[in-house]
Amino acid sequence: MEKEYNRLKVVLAEKHRTNKWLAEQLGCSTTTVSKWCTNNSQPPMETFIKITKVLGVDINELLRIEN
Repeated sequence: MEKEYNRLKVVLAEKHRTNKWLAEQLGCSTTTVSKWCTNNSQPPMETFIKITKVLGVDINELLRIEN
């Protein structure tokens, strides 16, 4: 069973934005954003904060905390 660490893919869809758009906003590759969206890797916390600003969302909308 795979754990879901972030909801980036869902939030991008809700905002009608693409991985390519986010990559351009952050100055990184689309491959990197794709890995974040599929939870194969996680961005550093500083990048999460940049993502929240770019998307105009609270960080709690992006992170899923599991006990």
